[in-house]
Amino acid sequence: MTYYAGIDISLRSVNICVVDDDGQLVAETKLSSDVQEIIAYLDELEQDIDVVGLEAGTLAQYLTYGLQSAGFDVVCMEARQVKAALSAMRNKTDKHDARGIAQLLRSGWYSQVHVKSMESHHIRMLLTSRRAVLDKCIDLENEIRGLFKIFGIKLPPKLGHGAFDRTVRAVIEADEKLSHALLPLLDARLVLYKTFRELDNRTRHLAQGDGICQLFMTAPGVGFITALTYKAGVDDPTRFKRSRTVAAHFGITPRRLQSGEMDIEGRISKSGDAEVRCALYTAANAMLTRSSRWSPLKAWGMKLAKTRGHKKAVVAVARKLAVILHRMWIDETQFQWGMEAVRS
Repeated sequence: MTYYAGIDISLRSVNICVVDDDGQLVAETKLSSDVQEIIAYLDELEQDIDVVGLEAGTLAQYLTYGLQSAGFDVVCMEARQVKAALSAMRNKTDKHDARGIAQLLRSGWYSQVHVKSMESHHIRMLLTSRRAVLDKCIDLENEIRGLFKIFGIKLPPKLGHGAFDRTVRAVIEADEKLSHALLPLLDARLVLYKTFRELDNRTRHLAQGDGICQLFMTAPGVGFITALTYKAGVDDPTRFKRSRTVAAHFGITPRRLQSGEMDIEGRISKSGDAEVRCALYTAANAMLTRSSRWSPLKAWGMKLAKTRGHKKAVVAVARKLAVILHRMWIDETQFQWGMEAVRS
């Protein structure tokens, strides 16, 4: 007899349901979300649990690795598919969700989600910290710009983050009332900017010490942020059977709705990791607008921009770049420039 355990996860508690081959309820309970308590409960059962299933979410990483270290076979299910299956239930409760997950696990009607490694999460944590501090720094800069407009003070439209404090402090200190109100705000912004510089240096050093990121950065437009973001998003390149599926995984391929005689191809799906999609778009835009060296990829993108527009060309180049970076990772080869195109 095979036994399946379904776990419905919330922040502070989990509901566990165990069913057998025939779908009959064997055991169920509610516990805290501590992985050791869950392991102790499953070990105390008379039945040996063959597979443990849970829905992808915030604590899925923590519970998956904890249960796997205890010897359980853990399946992390795709959240949208689980939601669609559980929506057929009349009453939605945590207990019913645990029962539904156990039944899905028994039937095999689910898509398994790749659980990323701890290295991937550490990279993403550093990138998120860097971006969060930069966003707050930009918010304070815009706040100061807006307050200046009331008094007719106009700052240059293009003022770098590094030169902002030096330019604005002289203006504020020249007026006693401005100094009284805005100097603390400017000091807080300066602290944030110094923190951002520290995080930025740590991110750069991490990319420079990583062989895969150095490989990615041989491609035009790909900097250390894009390289780290892409590596953290893919995590394990072997989980994609074909490089072409990487672009679809990150939502850079068009949606398609086909039914009978209707066949509609829409805009890109925007599914998957938004950070990776944004990084690839930024890299593609830098390749087309800032990179001085020509390659077949840039020549193709520039030709497409003339007929379809710049934004669509950038999306198309980002889609190709996602595929190329994956193939570079698999083959461990640098970007192949080929014959340099002549700008027409």
